[in-house]
Amino acid sequence: MTSAEAGALRRLAPPARRFLAHRKGVLVRLALWSLAESGQAFLAGHAVARSVDEGFLAGDPRRGLLWLGVALVAVLSGARVVRGVFAQLAGVTEPLRDGLVRRAVDRSMARAAPGGPGGTDRAAVSRLTNQVEIARDSFAGLVLSLRSFVFTAAGALLGLLSLHPALLLVVLPPLAAGLALFLVTLRPMAAAQRRALAADEALGEHAASARAALRDLAACGTGPGVEQRGADLVADAAAAARTLAGWAAVRTAALGVAGHLPVLALLVAVEWLRGRGVSVGALLGAFTYLVQSLLPALHTLMTALGAAGSRLLVVLDRILGPEPEPESESEPESEPESELGSGPGPELGSVPESRARLSTASAPGATAFAAHTAAPPAVELRAVTLSYGVRAEPVLDTLDLRVAPGEHLAVVGPSGIGKSTLTRLVAGTLAPSRGEVRVAGRPVTGRPAVELAALRVLVPQDAYVFSGTVGDNLAYLRTDACRAELDAAVGVFGLAPLVERLGGLDGTVRPAELSPGERQLVALVRAYLSPAPLLLLDEATCHLDPASEARAEEALAGRPGTLVVVAHRLSSAVRAHRTLVLDGVRAQCGTHAELLGRSPLYRDLTGHWNS
Repeated sequence: MTSAEAGALRRLAPPARRFLAHRKGVLVRLALWSLAESGQAFLAGHAVARSVDEGFLAGDPRRGLLWLGVALVAVLSGARVVRGVFAQLAGVTEPLRDGLVRRAVDRSMARAAPGGPGGTDRAAVSRLTNQVEIARDSFAGLVLSLRSFVFTAAGALLGLLSLHPALLLVVLPPLAAGLALFLVTLRPMAAAQRRALAADEALGEHAASARAALRDLAACGTGPGVEQRGADLVADAAAAARTLAGWAAVRTAALGVAGHLPVLALLVAVEWLRGRGVSVGALLGAFTYLVQSLLPALHTLMTALGAAGSRLLVVLDRILGPEPEPESESEPESEPESELGSGPGPELGSVPESRARLSTASAPGATAFAAHTAAPPAVELRAVTLSYGVRAEPVLDTLDLRVAPGEHLAVVGPSGIGKSTLTRLVAGTLAPSRGEVRVAGRPVTGRPAVELAALRVLVPQDAYVFSGTVGDNLAYLRTDACRAELDAAVGVFGLAPLVERLGGLDGTVRPAELSPGERQLVALVRAYLSPAPLLLLDEATCHLDPASEARAEEALAGRPGTLVVVAHRLSSAVRAHRTLVLDGVRAQCGTHAELLGRSPLYRDLTGHWNS
């Protein structure tokens, strides 16, 4: 037995004793039904032997049939015995299941509660479903097989002894050899089961983590690394499953040895047994004990110990054992994928009517910034159309847009009109149905994620913050930033109180302990420090108060480069150089004053803002 298994047994022994001590009545009733099973096993072989020796071979068929009738009654009574056993078994297995569910829920709640280890217990679902059911089924199988083997074997061995002691000398050695061979497989089988469960949990946690950050992964270019990690976990799980299957095959071989050698030994020893005075009836009775009682019970026991027993030990230790040590604080909860597209995408049911058209000619002032430089537009959309489905109405329809280098553009419009879709198109995480999207003069569709990451940063509404130091979070997009630059950025955004509360730049960030607004500020400072020339904010300030939002946008607008903001408040549009209004019919772009004169929707939005 490995040290881990020994430790698990030591941890589980006290609660197991307490659990069984509170169910003495059920265990006594279970033992009484099992005694009936012992009597049934004894009568079956004994009646066959008496029917042959005292009936048919003695010339008394009626006596032989009478004893066969006794054997038949013993066999038929097994159904009543099994019914009684299962009725009592529920009184042991269901309380175990309920207790394990309570323990799993308590552990998950304690981890999520304030002051707990924090983080998401992604293995909780596995514990509440798969692992609890494994424990209940394994425990039931173990109780059934142990009880059956003990009482059936007692009845069968007592019957063999009653027929002739020499029968035990022939039957017991191969039985013991097969059982010993089987016991050799228990240790590696348990270790393989433990690895298989651990691999299953690791794969499930990785899948949950990656699913929550799919847009981040695609936009930042870290998808291949996470994909490789997932492939490695799948390979580990497959290898663990193959190892487990290999030891299951060895266990099956051990079952074959234990199940066939006793019968073969008895056949080989017939002449020797007859020389010792063993009658024909006793030989037939011995075969009956082996085939009908002893070997099936042994087979059931070995199957339960080899599979259910090892699974039960591992699962109980995972549910009832000590809380695993938390992961290192310096490691992110999932792959740190930057602030790229982790926010919710547009809902398909809310966008069919959202069609936006914009031509360069309809946007006075569109080239004001381009006039000062020969550089290509920071953002350019050429007749871009995007539909979520072949027959769906387009969210954006033949949209033309030019954003000059250094320009500050706000995007406004009703919910579901296509604002987030627009930022995803510019970021390159979404491909248009028709048309072309360019950033810094280069097409973004189909461009490798690593190249896209160097061109732009997308900060979504749900800001991404990982477990690690404050400095690691702020400098994630610019790892060469010095401490003075980090301090300056913290000061610009008014983040100093939060940084001091966390213990400075070397303090630890626990995402669950930050408010949504604090997470957004961390993400905005990170974007501010990024060397990417284009920043895309998709309602990335929605959890900030108006003063903090204004301070953050002014800092980002003063940074070298271009800023495109999906506005949460109309104050963002007033601060911008130009504003793009998406109204579902015809998009318009211009300054605040121009749009007040040309766009009824913008006037309405501004009126709501001023009210």
